[in-house]
Amino acid sequence: MQSNWRTVEEWRALDVPVTTPSNEACKMFDATLTQYVTWKDVDSVGGIEGSMEKMIQADPNFLMGQVIQNGLDLIGTGRSTRLDREFRESIEKMVKLADTQPGLAPSEKKHAQALKLFADGYMTSACDVWEEILVDHPLDMLALKFAHDSYFYLGQSAQIRDSIARVVPQYKTSNPYYGYLLGMYSFGLEETNLYDQAEKTARKGLEINASDAWSTHTMCHVMEMMGRQDEGITFLDKTVMDWEPCGMLACHNFWHWALYYIEKGEYQGAVDILDNQVKVRACKSGAMLDLVDVCSLLFRLQMEGVDVGDRWQDVLEVCRPHLDDHILVFNDVHMLLACLGAGKNDAVQRLMNSIEEFVRNGQGTNHDIMADVGHVLCKAFIAYNEGDYATAVDLLHPIRYKVITIGGSHAQRDLFNLFLIQVAIKSPKVEHHRLAR
Repeated sequence: MQSNWRTVEEWRALDVPVTTPSNEACKMFDATLTQYVTWKDVDSVGGIEGSMEKMIQADPNFLMGQVIQNGLDLIGTGRSTRLDREFRESIEKMVKLADTQPGLAPSEKKHAQALKLFADGYMTSACDVWEEILVDHPLDMLALKFAHDSYFYLGQSAQIRDSIARVVPQYKTSNPYYGYLLGMYSFGLEETNLYDQAEKTARKGLEINASDAWSTHTMCHVMEMMGRQDEGITFLDKTVMDWEPCGMLACHNFWHWALYYIEKGEYQGAVDILDNQVKVRACKSGAMLDLVDVCSLLFRLQMEGVDVGDRWQDVLEVCRPHLDDHILVFNDVHMLLACLGAGKNDAVQRLMNSIEEFVRNGQGTNHDIMADVGHVLCKAFIAYNEGDYATAVDLLHPIRYKVITIGGSHAQRDLFNLFLIQVAIKSPKVEHHRLAR
């Protein structure tokens, strides 16, 4: 990827408004965006944290600088304005700047508007604003990437695909983001079950950028969904030196690698990846994507009858600071798995009390999903943990086709399908023919 970062004039030439008197701030904005798109830190700018720090130092009043800084915290889903006063004040400062700074383009103001909606819990409305930006500025990669990730959080497969499909014709192959755009598009194709097209598009992305971890990620999904476990293991083994340096996504690709072993019944292979890669990376980074991966992997192994020992204990300690977040239902359910897996009833009760308070008094997209699906799903896991399999089935059965609304990919949500199958098999009182309806 480029190291000659774009200046203000170069952004304007792409019809992507970025208003700042400082070319250095603009270049560091480009460096930050590039690292976000490629999932890889660039050492020459101090990684993504270093480029953001340099960007804000160069122009503290750079609106799009504040947008990308706040947006990355929001999209990481590990920081909540509801609980974090400093973060809330940062969002308010950004919104005020958007309202008062002269000379800003409408799209820049919309970026601030979208993040305020996201911060307040209205993720779907935030996506609508990013789509408005893309109508006028299809090369605005930040709007595209924020929307792409948010659709993933919402489990909206068609939107994951179509948001990218609408802008692909506007990108020239000379655009440094073009190959990564194909990687994003390939994932949308995979999530809408177009596996052949997804694989062809991902391979084209990898031809352009062999280190594109997101195209690699699509390949993981295609092989997962098509039952090509041996091919998936070989593919990841041959390409690991390309995608492992992409530290923001490497843990998740290792998670996919472990899934292949679980599906083959070769549990030691999965445990080795868990211990040497997924758990180590998740506990070190504390990133929500990594944490849900380690929780998912541990629970899947347990459902297969593997004794995971005391591995849950370390994972729970990293999860504890997020028990009151309630940013994504998907995250909350995996936090519950950590509480249950570690056998910490106090943590289970704290999380459930917090969820119930959120259902009573919260707002926004994920509040509605929690009230409709998430709370019930959590109660089903607790019933399962207590050995009450019949109750778990009774809770799960009515919501089984709604689970998609909690977000994540098809491969990630397979955990809940496997869970329903397991509790149904274990329950002596279940009329199994009901599950066919």
